[in-house]
Amino acid sequence: MQVEVVGQNVEVEKGAVIGDVLKSVLSNKQYKNTVVARCGGALLDLTAPVPEDCPALEPVSAESPEGLDVIRHSTAHLMAEAVKKLFPRAKVTIGPSIENGFYYDFEFERPFTPEDLEAIEAEMTRSVGADKPFSRRNVTADEASQLFEAEGENYKVELIRDLGAPEVSLYSHGGFTDLCRGPHVPRTGMLKAFKLLTVAGAYWRGDEKNPQLQRIYGTAWANPKDLAKHLHQLEEAKKRDHRKLGTQLDLFSFHEEAGAGFVFWHPKGALLRAILEDFERKEHLKRGYEFVQGPLLLKRDLWERSGHYDNYRENMYFTEIDEQAYGVKPMNCLAHMIIYKSRIRSYRDLPKRFFEHGVVHRHEKSGVLHGLLRVRSFTQDDAHIICRPDQLQDEIIGVVNFVRDVMSLFDFDFTAEISTRPEKSIGSDEDWERATEALTNALDTMGLPYEINEGDGAFYGPKIDIKIKDALGRSWQCATVQCDFTLPERFDLMYVGEDGDRHRPVMIHRVILGSVERFVGVLTEHFAGAFPVWLSPVQARIVTVTDAQNPFAEKVLRFLREKGIRAEADLRNEKLGYKIREAQLEKIPYMLVVGDKEVEAGAVNVRLREGGDPGMKPLEDAAAMILDAAQEPFKRGGMRYSFSTATGPAD
Repeated sequence: MQVEVVGQNVEVEKGAVIGDVLKSVLSNKQYKNTVVARCGGALLDLTAPVPEDCPALEPVSAESPEGLDVIRHSTAHLMAEAVKKLFPRAKVTIGPSIENGFYYDFEFERPFTPEDLEAIEAEMTRSVGADKPFSRRNVTADEASQLFEAEGENYKVELIRDLGAPEVSLYSHGGFTDLCRGPHVPRTGMLKAFKLLTVAGAYWRGDEKNPQLQRIYGTAWANPKDLAKHLHQLEEAKKRDHRKLGTQLDLFSFHEEAGAGFVFWHPKGALLRAILEDFERKEHLKRGYEFVQGPLLLKRDLWERSGHYDNYRENMYFTEIDEQAYGVKPMNCLAHMIIYKSRIRSYRDLPKRFFEHGVVHRHEKSGVLHGLLRVRSFTQDDAHIICRPDQLQDEIIGVVNFVRDVMSLFDFDFTAEISTRPEKSIGSDEDWERATEALTNALDTMGLPYEINEGDGAFYGPKIDIKIKDALGRSWQCATVQCDFTLPERFDLMYVGEDGDRHRPVMIHRVILGSVERFVGVLTEHFAGAFPVWLSPVQARIVTVTDAQNPFAEKVLRFLREKGIRAEADLRNEKLGYKIREAQLEKIPYMLVVGDKEVEAGAVNVRLREGGDPGMKPLEDAAAMILDAAQEPFKRGGMRYSFSTATGPAD
């Protein structure tokens, strides 16, 4: 039969091995860098025969996304083999590839230690040196179950039973066999760039009612150079960890005695939040939003009507007042719809753009809580746009442009995904199709590329998820735009049309930053705690050389604050170098040194947190320098820095 291979038509005999066919066409270097092959939409082992209905074979390189996925999953098998060899009593469960790496979950009688990870990694390296082939075989489900039962691998038996398939595939290398659909690299010798990272707890199948397992995380790459680059990035990420910087900069804290997942904002952290939220309020007003605020508790009946009770209640908190059940809000949309319904709306009134910095609570499992990035109580910069169907596309475009303006202020690039209907959802197929079409049309009109994320929409509608990239190239999902025809139907939202009849509006759920808490965590790591001047809780610290300059320093402090600059003075009887070093560790943008010469000249000696020394400046010039630096990011985006004197320079 004829098969196209990288642009060439190749005559292939029945039963020919894919790797042999590719080897006859590719250069030696290309073939050595090929991990699997693509035939149509399927990835196949190089050791598999060419399918009879395969029109074209495409080599998949180690550096490609699909190739890296195969490498990482193969390395998970390599790790499981090493664990079983070193710890025969351990039971294996599942070991998928994930972004930048892989993990494998094990049941074992004691916690794995750092020394265990070193031993496992060394055993993996030995297996790589032995260059063992990965081989696949298909067997009946009964045969596979008997094999794993004999080995005491009850988790594998459960997986086979739940698959419900008459036949399953097994992969073996050396003496280790695993249940897997594949594909895998041809030989263990191709897995030369990996590192085991951490151990964490995990429940079997994510259910806390099931046995607790140990999850070993690792990373794997196509070559040692890429591995070294990633490990360097991980070290840099440790330095930027917002939890560490939150303590160092005195921004926030967590206290188990008060409850896991609840943030305590310290004065500087609360001020940083206030600046961010003040900026957002002004930007929303400029874009025609109105401020609203809903209660924290709503009757359970409303959550049942909205579908949250059936589709989201495991993430909600409930209480009872006067024998009436109430739900603590995990989202703000219900209150905004009730406000909309409080009066008759005309087609001329639309769109209505309701905005709220709404505090919500969600029951996150303790195992996933992570500093500011995953908490149980947080503030959403939440808005709901209720509009006519003919206004929908323009409103979606307006939200995406809003996101673009804000993210450019922080030097974030972003990409878009459209997440479609999940299995657990409400509403008609027709409404979901209309909503999805509105989102795709808006992005197409803007010329913004996007990917489709099947089945990951909200339960009431599809959404655009905006993912930003930080200074380390990591991806974060913050902004989202959700299109909803269903809740307006359930809550009987109406407007009076030009024809005098009642019509159904459509609703857009959207956030720009998302969770304010999470966004502060992302910003802290993005800027490594050195926030831009406009956002820094303290923009300048006045530092005295001796106590003799304290009166002048207090005069300088009053002058700067009158200018709207967030300043403080360090008047302690400490050495100048110590004070400067402490200010640098606190990432304060400007240090204004005051000694006898500065007092005599009525000036300050300016130092920068990055290093550098602009030198002695009159007070007016020093203040202008700080205010100009605060304005600079806004000038790039065509916006203005316009906070009140309580939080920054005034207009």
